[in-house]
This record gives sequence, C-alpha cells and structure tokens, in this order.
Amino acid sequence: MYDWSRASRKPAALCASALALTLAFAPVASAAPATEEPQPPSPMSDVGGQRLAQPGVQSDLPAGVPPLPAVEGYAWLVADADTGKILAAKNPHWKLPPASTLKMLFADTVLPKVDRNATHLVTTAELKTVGEGSSLVGIKENETYKVEDLWRGVFLRSGNDAVHVLCAMNGGVATTVQQMNERAKQLRAGDTNVVSPDGYDAPGQVSSAYDLALFAREGLKNADFRSYAATKVADFPGVAGAKFQIQNTNAMLGEYPGMLGVKNGYTTNAGNTFVGGAQRDGHTLLVSIMHVEGKGKTYEETRKLLDWGFAALSQAKPIGNLVDPIGAPSTKKDDKGAKPGGAGDGTTTKAASSADGDAFNWGLWAGLGVPAALVLGGGVLFALRRREGNSGVRFEDDA
Repeated sequence: MYDWSRASRKPAALCASALALTLAFAPVASAAPATEEPQPPSPMSDVGGQRLAQPGVQSDLPAGVPPLPAVEGYAWLVADADTGKILAAKNPHWKLPPASTLKMLFADTVLPKVDRNATHLVTTAELKTVGEGSSLVGIKENETYKVEDLWRGVFLRSGNDAVHVLCAMNGGVATTVQQMNERAKQLRAGDTNVVSPDGYDAPGQVSSAYDLALFAREGLKNADFRSYAATKVADFPGVAGAKFQIQNTNAMLGEYPGMLGVKNGYTTNAGNTFVGGAQRDGHTLLVSIMHVEGKGKTYEETRKLLDWGFAALSQAKPIGNLVDPIGAPSTKKDDKGAKPGGAGDGTTTKAASSADGDAFNWGLWAGLGVPAALVLGGGVLFALRRREGNSGVRFEDDA
C-alpha cells in the first residue's frame, strides 16, 4: 500500500529546502553595498583651504567647544555666511548630483535678467522640454503668468515647469545652461557642472556641498531671492483667473528659529539634498548637506548642524573659507594666508576632474546598485523600486 503521508512530506521537504536555500542567499541580496557609504574620490579640490580637500569630517575644536553631532550624509558643511568661515565639514568638495538645490544657481543667474513685473504667455513648446516625472507647480500652456509668480513656483514648489518658462524668457534652455556654468565659474564654484537648469538628473551634472553654500550665500544677498526663499505659503495663478495655494516644500520654514530658506531637493541618484540658512543673534549660518537617505532626514541633520554651529560659533576655529566671487572686493585672508583669488587659496591647484563626479553619478550607482543576487527573495522588488526613479523619472522635492 502506498504511504500517502510520506508522499505528502516530500513536497514539504522540497519547499523547506528551497526556502532554506533562498534564506541562505538573502543576506547577499541585502548586503552592505546597497546602503554602505562609498569613499569620496581623490583628489578633491582645495578651494577655500587645504583641509577641505581631505576626506571625512574636518573640524578644529578647542577644549570647551561642543562636540560635533553624528550626522548622516555623504557630504556637508557648516559656515558663517557673513564672514565665510567654515566651522566644520565633511567631504565638502565631493562632486555629487545636486537635485533641485541647483535651482539656487539658476536663480543667481536668471533673477537679475528678467523683470519680476513682466508677464509671459506660456506656449506648449516651452513645457515639452520638462523632464518626465519632474516636480511641477502646475503651469498651463496658453495662460499668462507674472514673473514673480513663476519664481514662487520655483522656490516654493520646485517647479521644473516654472524653470523652463523662465528659461524661455531668458533665451532658451541651452543659453541658460551656458550662463549658469559661466556664473558658477564667476562664483568660483569649480565642482559644479550644469546640464539641466532645474537639477533634473543628467549624466555629468554635479555640484558639491561647498559650491551649494556659495550659491546660497550669493543668493541671499539678493532681496528677491531672499524673499522667495523665505515665503512659506502663496497664491498661485490657475486657469482663467482662478488661484490656488502653494506651500514651500522646505519643512523648516516657520519651524526652526530664524530659518531664512533656502532650497531642498530629491532625485533617486542624488538622494535627499538641502541647503538651509538661519539667523540668530546677528549671525547667519549656512548648512549644506548632500545625499541623505530617508524622507525628511535632511531637516533633522540640518537642525543638528545649525544648533551646533550657533553654540560653537564663537569658539570653533575655522578650517577654511567660502571664497568670494571673482571681482568682488575683499580684504580678508583665507586660512592659507592669501587673499581669495590669489595663488594661495587653492583656486588653481589640483581639483577633482569632471570625470570624478560623472563616475559617481552613473558608474558608482552601477557598482553600488542592485547585484544579480537580488533576484532571490525580495530583491527583485527592491530593484524595480530603485529603477523607477532612475534618471530623474521619480523626481520629488519634498525631502
């Protein structure tokens, strides 16, 4: 007589064996390369000070200075916006995808060129250049918009549609990209290469925590920039004269004491990025932070660094400086004993090549991305979820 109990145990045993085999390989699928922080390239630029070229956290804290908090992120920087002194930093010249923090450079470049009271009738062609999956404020073709409303769309909602309409008013996307790269050079932001004016992921598009701080510092000198960056809520034109309310995606506005702005961003390749400025007791601090994992995490880390910066401002010794733009009057010396722009400030010394940033943006993701072993267990789902955001397709700015 056939033993049905033994027969029923065979499939169960086979399933158990298969499950055990899958579980045995599962740790490989979720191993460290998917989340482990990569090493920054070498060499990195030393613009602003030799210590800024060194990898890892850099600070000079005499006895009695509050210790630095533990902060996540591939790169970050804390600086006094008034003096340019950098209080502490981690990999500040690492070339990384900037996401929508690049819109600060866009504003630095285009704000002075377009009258805020001018109006513009939007065409279908102007909106066709907006990348798939972009963050949008909701601009419609064949509607007329005032320039100051377009800027609110850029700063509050990180609207790529608003960026592209402003580009059209400025001579087109290609012209604007060229001007942004020229403006970056004038600001001495040597880590930055602009490919798309809105921060949408593109091969070769990179910036650094150092350069983003330069863009924010320069922008806050402009009254319009400062006003837009600090606006928490505004009415935005809809269709046929209607209006709807937009809110700033910078969650620290109105929540952190003295918060001035400035700009947040997110793409799959960039992770979460943010530059925040705050003013307290007559001092303005800037924090720029790049590639943080986890929605909202940039705000937590920025809060830590701002709190530390204000507490340590009078005692921490600077490790470098935010350099002044080319042609800007300055008498201060940097930490190498040379005036910014002179031979001693690192402007003409070795710096990471464009290939370094490009290698991170695309090659490194291939190296650190989903290995073939992820096919086992739940790895396929992870791979698909990461893939849907590649090349900017899943573009969000609610970091």
